[in-house]
Amino acid sequence: MAEFSIIDSYFNRRNLNSVDLGVGDDSAVLTPPPQQQLVICTDTSVAGRHFPLETDPHAIGWKSVAVNLSDIAAMGATPHSILLALSLPQIDHAWLKAFSQGLYDCCDQFGVSLIGGDTTQSPHLTISITALGWVDSGQAIPRSGAQPGDLICVSGTVGDAAFALNHPGHPLQQRLDYPSPRCQLGVALKGLAHSMIDVSDGLAQDLGHILQASQVGATLALDKLPLSPALHTLRDEQKWQYALAGGDDYELCFTISPQNYEKLLQKQIDVSISIIGTVHSSLGLTFEKNGIDHLLQFNGYQHFA
Repeated sequence: MAEFSIIDSYFNRRNLNSVDLGVGDDSAVLTPPPQQQLVICTDTSVAGRHFPLETDPHAIGWKSVAVNLSDIAAMGATPHSILLALSLPQIDHAWLKAFSQGLYDCCDQFGVSLIGGDTTQSPHLTISITALGWVDSGQAIPRSGAQPGDLICVSGTVGDAAFALNHPGHPLQQRLDYPSPRCQLGVALKGLAHSMIDVSDGLAQDLGHILQASQVGATLALDKLPLSPALHTLRDEQKWQYALAGGDDYELCFTISPQNYEKLLQKQIDVSISIIGTVHSSLGLTFEKNGIDHLLQFNGYQHFA
């Protein structure tokens, strides 16, 4: 009965939003809102691979939810609920209490309900979360819509999490352990952005996914990258490595026409937006600094390395 005891003790709580049937049955039941499409994503984290073994379990719980909500935001959708599949080496009640509190703290901030999942024993701590959201029919923002002439924009600052990973205990550790999914911005970009992706594996690599899907190219302005003060103190090559290839930022990178960018500025956005480049018809990603071509080559995070 250990599985059901874990669920009852840590993962069976009142839902925050409209759920017809949640935790406690074989499946959850939801009623889609009128004229909405369902958006779904899944992310898996393995201890020792995606986070250090000594990471605070509250932070693990928060981040496990946040990275999925970031994917929902990248589609222009509003997050609704999550499913949790948790594999544990053993039952550690102190760990479970902190982990579940971190998970629910993130859910609460973004109005999300835990509606089901699974728990099991495994030699490795593994956390898989499936997130669900809603978007107006036909309004999801894909990777494949970038157009020549679009501005390339990114939210917040980039490179913070990668810097923190290499500087344990630095104030930027908060950005690594507690990323902020840009849900409000994602919804605000519906009908405005032509393409979008969340920055999880490095800005250069993730932007490359947009360019490949859209069959276009781009030029990034290295001097326009939004960096935290800690990164500004580094030599150019090092700060660019963090900003372009570090990953784990969970900011939104999107392309948008100049006209739609002006419309975006008229909205109340809860995060800063930086223009970092332009889309063009010639394939490939190039870099410039102060208007002069600059040769760089980066590899983002690799899940199989």
